[in-house]
Amino acid sequence: MPAALAIDIGTYSIKAIAGIPGEVVQVKRVAEVFNTTGMGVAIDDASASKLAQILESLFTDYSLPRDGVRLSLPETVVSSKVISIPRLNDSELASAISWQAEQHIPIPPEELSLEYEVLYRPKKNEQALMRVLLVGVRKQIIAQYLSVFSQIGIEPEHVETQMLSVLRSLHFVPEDPTTLVVHFGASSMNLLMMHQGELQFVLSQLNGGQLLTKTLEQRVGLDAVQAEQYKRTYGLRTDQFEGKVGQALLPALQVLFAEVKKAIQFFVSQHPQASVERIVLSGGSALLPDLVQYVATELGTEVLIAAPFATASGEIPEKINQPGMIVCMGLLSQTK
Repeated sequence: MPAALAIDIGTYSIKAIAGIPGEVVQVKRVAEVFNTTGMGVAIDDASASKLAQILESLFTDYSLPRDGVRLSLPETVVSSKVISIPRLNDSELASAISWQAEQHIPIPPEELSLEYEVLYRPKKNEQALMRVLLVGVRKQIIAQYLSVFSQIGIEPEHVETQMLSVLRSLHFVPEDPTTLVVHFGASSMNLLMMHQGELQFVLSQLNGGQLLTKTLEQRVGLDAVQAEQYKRTYGLRTDQFEGKVGQALLPALQVLFAEVKKAIQFFVSQHPQASVERIVLSGGSALLPDLVQYVATELGTEVLIAAPFATASGEIPEKINQPGMIVCMGLLSQTK
C-alpha cells in the first residue's frame, strides 16, 4: 500500500504521522507542533490563513509527504448517533436513511453531509432490531476544514471523525470486556462505549485538559505557561509540590468525570445485565500524572492508557505522548 500522512488538528497541538498504512502501521516520521490559533476548525478566513501557515511550516520543517493525506474531524463539530430500526436490506436502508437522519441528527437536511454504517443486522428470522451508526456534519464545516489544506495545495484523500479513528486504533474484538474509551483532549472529552465488540454510543463535551490548566492559573496563581508545565509535571501526585497541584486540580476533574459517570449510568440503564469492566484513556491529557489511579478509584474499575504504537513498526520516537497520537494511528490503520 502507498505511503500516507495522517493529520490530527487539535486545539493545543497538531499531530502528524507519515507511514505505510495497514493493520500493522509502518511508521516513517512523527511530528507535533503547537497550534497557536487554539482552533481545531477555522471559523473565518483569518483563522483559516493562520492554520494554513502552521500546516505549511509543519510540512516543510518535517519534510512530510503531500500525497495520501488523511484527516480527522473534531468530534465537537460532528453529530454521531447509534439508532435501532427494523431490519432493512441495503437498498431499503439507503432509501430510509435520510428520514432517519432528520429524526436523530440536529442539522437541517440541506446543510447535512451524512455517512452511515450498519453495526448489526439481524438474520431474517431473528426478532431483533438492526443498529446503524449515523454521522452527520454541516457541509459548511467540511468546506472550511478542507479550504485550509487547499491553501497549501493539498487535496486530502480521506476524512473521518476523530472517534472513528480512535476506535479503529484500539482493535476491539467481540471477546473484549465492555469498555468505555475516554478520549481526553485539550478542549474536549469524548466518550465511546464498546459492548460485545459493538459501538454503543459516542458522546462529546466541551471541556478537557485546558480546564485543568485554567484551574491551576486561578487557584495557584500561575501564568498559562507555568500552569501547563505544573499540570504535566506534577498532575495529581501527592508527593510532589506538597500535593498542592493535585488538590487544586481535583474540583475540575470531578466536574469532568461526573460526565463519565453519567455515561456509564446511561449504558447500564440500557443494558441492566451488563457493567463497564474497563476504562481506556486516550488523548494528550491521558498522561496526567496519577490520573489512572484517580479514575480507578472514582469509577471502581480497571483503567488502561491507550498504546497506539504497540503493534506498529518503524521509526517510533522514544519521547512522545503516545495516547495523544491515537487519532493519527487510527487514520493509518484504515485499509479500505
